[in-house]
Amino acid sequence: MSHKFSLAFLTTHEVPPYEAVRIAAATGYDLVGLRFLPAAPTEAPYPILSDPAVEALVKAALDETGIGIADIEIARLKPNTDVGDFRDFLALGQRLGARNVLVAGDDTNHDRLTETFAAFCDLAAEYGLTGDLEFMPWTGVKTLPEAQRIVETAGRSNGGVLIDALHWDRAGGTIEQIQNLPPALIHYAQLCDGPKPYDPTDAGMIEIARGARLLPGDGGIDLIAMVRALPRDIVLSVEVAQIEKAKTVDAQSRAAEALARSKALIAKAHPAT
Repeated sequence: MSHKFSLAFLTTHEVPPYEAVRIAAATGYDLVGLRFLPAAPTEAPYPILSDPAVEALVKAALDETGIGIADIEIARLKPNTDVGDFRDFLALGQRLGARNVLVAGDDTNHDRLTETFAAFCDLAAEYGLTGDLEFMPWTGVKTLPEAQRIVETAGRSNGGVLIDALHWDRAGGTIEQIQNLPPALIHYAQLCDGPKPYDPTDAGMIEIARGARLLPGDGGIDLIAMVRALPRDIVLSVEVAQIEKAKTVDAQSRAAEALARSKALIAKAHPAT
């Protein structure tokens, strides 16, 4: 099987979710990723989780276009997290037909985080969803091996490790780390490029991750090798957050360019034989 492509939330961050669905359809994506919960304290709540009218608009767009939801964001697991608080979030994902949940580990106590992640996966399973732990250098789970250890120790069949190309590179990731990750633990991966050199402070890396990523091929990440190490049947979430570019280039044009660059990259990684 070949990769399917999902339009990640951050690529068209400024548009409402129902418009993101229509943009995904218009530009040739197979799926879309939507954010239901804030990723940072400075973000306002997303109305889709509390306003039935917004949910209805998203459902109508999904039905009309045939686009599916690949993943929903973002479940942050903290030291004091009660996973039951995510029930409405997960129920909405189920109603809209989502597949995966992006999970962030904001707890440096990995024994406790493993228990929380296992409990989250148990709850997510009730709604037919996975829990995909994304490692990020500034969080409590900084590297791929750390994420793998937590997910494998939790031992839940719907648990997975989410590889974001940018975070994998910034965390000093290797191809061997990806190859050593059981394919069953990789439900999807996020694709973008990133500048080199870069500011290695937490603030510097966060700034790039949330708003200054590069199109595949425009940066210094070895995306060809990364893609070759990934299972060939997983969904690739095209996550190219570009806040400055969004001031002059509309969301649909950016989504189309990001998909074209991603497909070109895949063609180089897996040339037809």
